[in-house]
Amino acid sequence: MALSPDLSSRLQDAITLAQQVKQHPAAHKAFQAVAADVRAESPLAADLLERLWQEYIGSQRSSLFWEQFSQVEKNLSDRMSESHMQLKQNYLRLVQEQ
Repeated sequence: MALSPDLSSRLQDAITLAQQVKQHPAAHKAFQAVAADVRAESPLAADLLERLWQEYIGSQRSSLFWEQFSQVEKNLSDRMSESHMQLKQNYLRLVQEQ
């Protein structure tokens, strides 16, 4: 079963919305409209499409989580480097004063 151009563009719109977690409710609503149209033609295809959608949403959330985790880790590493440099400078100053 091939998606009609209209269904295909509506599905693409839902996917585009889903790329931002804050837009997931709107994306889900747009997807449900597409899924309902697909279900009218083929319930099996609609079930498969819904499973794929859930996996896609899950991967988007996971991706965002790891992006944020990586950013926190980078910030922590940067602060540790700054602290290390400050300690090193303090040590050198102390050695010079003695």
